Amino acid sequence: MAVWQLDDELWFPNPRWGESDGLVAIGGDLSVERLILAYSNGFFPWYAYQMESEPHWYCPLNRYVIFPREIHISHSMRQLLKQHRYEVTVNHDFEGVINGCSKAQGRDEESGAWLGPHIIEAFTRLHRLGYAASVEVWQPVDTAEGRRLVGGLYGVTLRNAFFGESMFSLVPNASKLALIHLAKAMEHAGGHFIDCQFVTPLFASMGGRHISYDDYMKILSTGM
Repeated sequence: MAVWQLDDELWFPNPRWGESDGLVAIGGDLSVERLILAYSNGFFPWYAYQMESEPHWYCPLNRYVIFPREIHISHSMRQLLKQHRYEVTVNHDFEGVINGCSKAQGRDEESGAWLGPHIIEAFTRLHRLGYAASVEVWQPVDTAEGRRLVGGLYGVTLRNAFFGESMFSLVPNASKLALIHLAKAMEHAGGHFIDCQFVTPLFASMGGRHISYDDYMKILSTGM
């Protein structure tokens, strides 16, 4: 097991050589080219930007994903969907979502915060080039704008898969609404999977499951 130091060349080591927690490499940059290469091979950047000066690259061999057709919608969420209390959109406010994910519940003030200025800039650049997307949840309000952003998620879109990065909620269940909307849209479009990166109680409750890295790459490469 080892952690590799990246340089200016565009490359990543075999993830099977990395640490048990999924950390494989450190360094490099957050250029569009490197990020596309990373996600095409199951890597993603994740590091505490207030404490670390270089990107840390993870590629867990036990992947946690949600297959769109397997999304679990609880009875309470079905009731909420029927109420049409919120509006859900796609790519209407990517910058609002990524900044909401960064700051919601004081996340940016925590010592281990990872969604900092460099990550925001890099993924906003990906979005402008069509490689990243957001799902927004809006609440109607009595203002000139008529609505306010109360939740959402964003991630990388590549090879007919969605690599989830972060989500936030300012009202109960907003992030769940965004995830359900994403899964349904992907199912309709024939999307392969939603990469959750790591298991959480929320993802487990909504139909997530583990697959091997080999199966993950096979689906990503061939769709099968």
